[in-house]
Amino acid sequence: MTPVEAAVAEAHRREWAALIAATVRITRDLDLAEECVQDAYVTALDAWERGVPDRPGAWLTVAARHNALEALRRAAVLRSKLHLLVEPEEAGPVGYDDRLRLVFLCCHPALALEAQVALTLRLVCGVPTPGIAGAFLVSEPTMAARITRAKKRVTAAGIPFRMPSPAELPDALDAVLTVIYLLFTTGHTAPSGPALTENDLAERALDLARLLHALLPGEREVKGLLALLLTGHARRATRTDSGGRLLLLEEQDRSAWDRDAIAEAHELVVGALRGGDPGRFALQAAIAALHATAPTYDETDWEQILILYDELLARWPSPVVALNRAVAVAAVSGPATALAEVEELERDERLAGYRYLPAVKADLLRRLGRDGVAAAAYEQAIGLAGNDAERAFLTARLTEIRKITSSRSRGPSRRR
Repeated sequence: MTPVEAAVAEAHRREWAALIAATVRITRDLDLAEECVQDAYVTALDAWERGVPDRPGAWLTVAARHNALEALRRAAVLRSKLHLLVEPEEAGPVGYDDRLRLVFLCCHPALALEAQVALTLRLVCGVPTPGIAGAFLVSEPTMAARITRAKKRVTAAGIPFRMPSPAELPDALDAVLTVIYLLFTTGHTAPSGPALTENDLAERALDLARLLHALLPGEREVKGLLALLLTGHARRATRTDSGGRLLLLEEQDRSAWDRDAIAEAHELVVGALRGGDPGRFALQAAIAALHATAPTYDETDWEQILILYDELLARWPSPVVALNRAVAVAAVSGPATALAEVEELERDERLAGYRYLPAVKADLLRRLGRDGVAAAAYEQAIGLAGNDAERAFLTARLTEIRKITSSRSRGPSRRR
């Protein structure tokens, strides 16, 4: 990569969302704004050969706005082409608030969740369509069509490019937090491929959470989400060994965790829990913080974690939360009690095909010595495993179980 290509790539990573937001001010059309911004980057590849500007973002903003004005003039529809309802605002440099408007636009509750995620990745994070398709295990044409439909839905619904009103903010903010969390979890544990993680995607989600916190510092659930992401990302270097083998929490080198990120998350959790009943992201962050601050795995405060899971399940009755709670139940009351709860969850159709359900069940059965049934559960989990690292871990556990079963079936050897 040449120095100019590197400068353009860095500007793409840092400035993409701001440029889209600034250009939508002029075009009021998402497709046209995206096209104008892309053209600005193409122009930069040539123009910056004569010297990279001191302020690449400002240079690109001017170029993208110029492209937008020219496109509108050529079409002679400077006003008739407005597809989005925009509040009047003063001209000036694009700021954090413009990017936040773009985030709320992409995550508007009128859009389906899959459309919110796709638009956020494409317009806010600047992820190319093939990358989004790969992350969500669909073909590129399918994802391109999904993004196109989402943009048309924005137009048809008249979704405004503005901050939500105070009355709209709770629902709108919850949608944004949910999308950012989904982006992070997709990067934290990749849905496919050889690697356990897609760190670039996780870092993009973390950047979005920081942006949201910078603009809404008083929102407790925003603090909770940022804390949750920080504690998860702090362990990224220790979740696999040098050969890519998945390491369980008890196997990870805690001295290699990012202690600055964990300390920052702890302060955020304190703020998120203060001042009333905590929300679902604050409670998840509190659970993650207890894991992250335990000196060793054996010193984890499982009783407090279980109390927090009870609170979380009361506020957010999700079967996934219930499954995670069962892991805490196993630590507090033993695997037999947890297994009974997991078997009850197997009746919940919402967990049909959820890969971690048979994985948790298999581990509990293994710990109870019920190797034959555990092997069947491991086989089911392997069939649902998302990426190669998870699949290899489960396969190793299955191999171990089969060796134990085979050894028992042969019985003690006889001397001749």
